[in-house]
Amino acid sequence: MSPLRPGDITDDMVQAMDTAKRQGLQKDLRALAANIRADAEGRYDSAAPGWQAGVEWALLWMENTASQLTEGRS
Repeated sequence: MSPLRPGDITDDMVQAMDTAKRQGLQKDLRALAANIRADAEGRYDSAAPGWQAGVEWALLWMENTASQLTEGRS
């Protein structure tokens, strides 16, 4: 394999790499949110006041962030 030279990496390649990174992060955030949601189910009744609201806020933030990662991008 020959070494890369200036101009070998095109703008399309850079954009594809950025898209792949964003999609990977989006998938990771959604998996984390799903794990938190599954772990939290059934714990709301015995939790301290405000705990449920904190969990719901965190889940909403993760989903909104995940959605924004690929919003308006191809």
